Amino acid sequence: MSFKKREGTIEKALTPEEQLLKIYEVRHMIGPIADKLPAICSEESIARYLRARNWNTKKAGKMLKETIKWRMEYKPEKIRWENIAPEAETGKIYRANYFDKCGRAILIMRPGFQNTNAVNGQIMYLVYCMENAILNLNSDQEQMVWLIDFQRWNSSSISLKVTRETAKVLQNHYPERLGLGILYNPPKIFESFWTMVKPFLEPKTYKKMKFVYSDNPQSQKIMEDLFHMDKLESAFGGKNSCGFDYQAYAQRMREDDKKMSSFIDSGCSPSVISELQQSDALASGHCSEVSDEGGCSSCDEAASSNLDVVDEKIQGKPLDSKDVANGNTTLPKEMQMSEPA
Repeated sequence: MSFKKREGTIEKALTPEEQLLKIYEVRHMIGPIADKLPAICSEESIARYLRARNWNTKKAGKMLKETIKWRMEYKPEKIRWENIAPEAETGKIYRANYFDKCGRAILIMRPGFQNTNAVNGQIMYLVYCMENAILNLNSDQEQMVWLIDFQRWNSSSISLKVTRETAKVLQNHYPERLGLGILYNPPKIFESFWTMVKPFLEPKTYKKMKFVYSDNPQSQKIMEDLFHMDKLESAFGGKNSCGFDYQAYAQRMREDDKKMSSFIDSGCSPSVISELQQSDALASGHCSEVSDEGGCSSCDEAASSNLDVVDEKIQGKPLDSKDVANGNTTLPKEMQMSEPA
């Protein structure tokens, strides 16, 4: 496994004036289409892309353009409850009806409650939940907390392909939206899966993930510092005994759908995509450039194919805790990637 020092590993400290100049530089790179997309091309939004690329304007501009193209084609703001309702039945992902002590929205994730096999449907539901959480962010917050519960989680819950697609969507199109991720009571066997997942994650992302255990006083202090314990669900050590109620949640989401205004005017999408395709920044080196945070876009198709093979191996032979103890958690050669420095 090779190691390479990258620009993104050292956080730049810029004055507010320097930050603003870089925001204007990226906006200039986007060109006239920025006026058609006021939400995603706002100063706050561009700043998130710049922070994700350590204030490198060229890389942030490329990343933002790719997100604009993705949003125009995928139309995440148009997804409604009726499109994803079956995915939500088990409560595998849902937005809590309370905030953490910093006022951040909370997405509760229970990967052990997976109820479908279609990758596209799972990703669509994840995108819907992200859009809904962003809609419900407090005005002074732009980040959220992911509270990941490992009830019922086992080796059959593992899908590297879904995990990689999830990381790809979240890191490429929702930069700097994660404030903190809590991995609550992960089983010992999860350590081997985490070792395989880390190469898919940017350094900033996995550094925000915290392992928390209910039988560890220090871990519980983390929960008490982060959450209002009277609102936090009892499954996470809180005092709220109410669990996930599908019908009540469906009603909440339908109400939120009414509030959801179009994030981008999809009516102008053909012209916007045309302008993006003519952009030199988007056209040059689109598939060959290596990200400053690790990973190579030209490897995506081959890696996805290999992920299917690895998933089949995992599903056919559960991960052995002895492998964890012996450190036998290395990815197959075809799956190895340069680990972020």
